[in-house]
Amino acid sequence: MNWRRTRAVARKEFLHILRDSRSLALALVLPLMMLVLFGYALSLDVDRVPMIIEDRDRTPESRELISRFAGSRYFDIREFASNPGDVNRGLSSAEHLLALVIPEGFGGDLRSGREARVQALLDGSDSNTASIAMGYVEGLVQIYTAELRSEAQKARGAGDFRPAVEPRARVWYNPDLKSKNFIVPGLVAVILMIIASLLTSLTIAREWETGTMEQLLSTPVRPAELVLGKLAAFFTLGVVDMAVTLVSGVVIFDVPLRGSVILLVVSSGIFLFGALCWGVMISAIARTQLMAYQMGTITSFLPAFLLSGFIFSVESMPAVIQMISYIVPAKYFITVIKGIFLKGSGIELLWGQIALLAGYAAVVFLMATRRLKQKVA
Repeated sequence: MNWRRTRAVARKEFLHILRDSRSLALALVLPLMMLVLFGYALSLDVDRVPMIIEDRDRTPESRELISRFAGSRYFDIREFASNPGDVNRGLSSAEHLLALVIPEGFGGDLRSGREARVQALLDGSDSNTASIAMGYVEGLVQIYTAELRSEAQKARGAGDFRPAVEPRARVWYNPDLKSKNFIVPGLVAVILMIIASLLTSLTIAREWETGTMEQLLSTPVRPAELVLGKLAAFFTLGVVDMAVTLVSGVVIFDVPLRGSVILLVVSSGIFLFGALCWGVMISAIARTQLMAYQMGTITSFLPAFLLSGFIFSVESMPAVIQMISYIVPAKYFITVIKGIFLKGSGIELLWGQIALLAGYAAVVFLMATRRLKQKVA
């Protein structure tokens, strides 16, 4: 290993990056744009559910139930129906996700102690939102029912109504259940994977197309020196992107950073190095920019977005897909970055994932170096 040749390659790459203003702007602006766009637009919070209510009873009891929905931040009453046709129209036209139908006799049944029923109709075309909204409805109605039972027992002189089991749930690490608190840290991993692998593969693939890579391979520069020299420039650029995304996540989105900043930087650097090595590996296999872009998208963006646990739970996927997810490095980095951000986890809990990321980076570096040993005939 000759560090002088490595520094020469790194200097050449730095100059090339500075002269390529479009790629430089893309590398610096795109991460921030993606973070802001996905951070604000991508939300799993289900609140202000648009709903329509048909009150056929029109009694104080039905109006009290309606007031509970009106006072909840999870529901947004947009219309009161006068007939069943309005309910059907509202749900079929996607104007409303939820329809609440209070039948006649609802108040009389409550006053007489009989079982009172209400009907909740949900638009199941968005199954995830509909299931969450259904849970909101059931919880609100159960609270309302418990209060009515307590009032009825007080009226009979039997004291307060106490359920046999009183659940007390406490949410750790994300008490307000804000989706941005786990989306933004995961988004940092996805952005680093995309930018590092795609930018590296496209830039080096461009050298294959222009013929400069053949000139480099004909020099005394060894493949390991060539890879390290190129990675030094792109790693510096990646560190800037990493700093922008991490600071933006804390400052713009107010995501709590409870763990060690040093551990976060070190683990992010290991993941970034592995992603850059993968970009070099892609460019060594696909010597055209089009092929490099396609391979980079398939092997970096899609696995990082779909199989890393960033949005979709890997545990709920088929067993075959779960097995494939074990080779996705973003899966381990997302575990690390969420643990540092939200839980304040230290190296004693995250050393396994960090070791796997380091092993992945070393293996991909060796594979990229081995691939570049194949000289052009």
